[in-house]
Amino acid sequence: MSTTHNTDSMAVYMRDIARYKLLTAEEEIELSKRVHDGDDNARQHMIQTNLRLVVKISRRYLNRGLALADLIEEGNLGLMRAVEKFDAIHGCRFSTYATWWIRQAIERAIMNQSRTIRVPVHVAKELNSVLKHANQLRTLLGREPTEDEIADAIGIPVERVQTLIRTTVTTESADALQYGSDSISIYEVTADEQADAPGDRMETDCRNDMLEQWMEKLTEQEREVVRMRYGLGGFGEVQTLEMIGQHMNVTRERIRQIQVKALKKLRLIVKRDDISLEEIL
Repeated sequence: MSTTHNTDSMAVYMRDIARYKLLTAEEEIELSKRVHDGDDNARQHMIQTNLRLVVKISRRYLNRGLALADLIEEGNLGLMRAVEKFDAIHGCRFSTYATWWIRQAIERAIMNQSRTIRVPVHVAKELNSVLKHANQLRTLLGREPTEDEIADAIGIPVERVQTLIRTTVTTESADALQYGSDSISIYEVTADEQADAPGDRMETDCRNDMLEQWMEKLTEQEREVVRMRYGLGGFGEVQTLEMIGQHMNVTRERIRQIQVKALKKLRLIVKRDDISLEEIL
């Protein structure tokens, strides 16, 4: 299929999905109830009104081995799953809930693609670890994690994280990308035209509420390290391991160990509390 044909098809698709209006919170609640009652029309309506969300998220994964159309197709599968599992009674907007499912579906497809291009098994496992930790940090921070943050969480050099990321980038685009310790994100993030939408505040508050519930299950020391390391809970700026070590009068390595242990705990908590994880993302 020619590039021109692909471009034309995508343009038609974008025009088609643009005609569906975004749902209000009240409409989400009503449709969610109908979906749980087996109303297929309600299910289809929830899917159609959120197709633009899939496109927006899919664009963040460009140049990682899959074409945009393929990313959207995989993301749509995640969206369908989110519609089936969404429960509006917990107070989060559907877009917050669905984002995790969409990302998970896309990242799983990228991992499968990495296997088709003959990435060694041990490399695929390492890359999967990077993606999992990136998801965990994204949940914790409410933003895309830096390569340094991912490396710290896993306990590997940042150069290794950069190498693993490059394994999923196509040869043609690899020269156009630069990876450094100061890079903002491991993903190509596109502008979000709804970044200042009123609903974002609600979604952020929802995520923060769930995060606080998770953090309560950590020890006081672990909570303090996580909050200082990622600028949470009023600490403002992100602090280095050295800075936190000086504050607590322990070594940098000890702080790193506490951080890794705390993040492992959070990951287990999130895995156990599946509903909370999906709603916070």
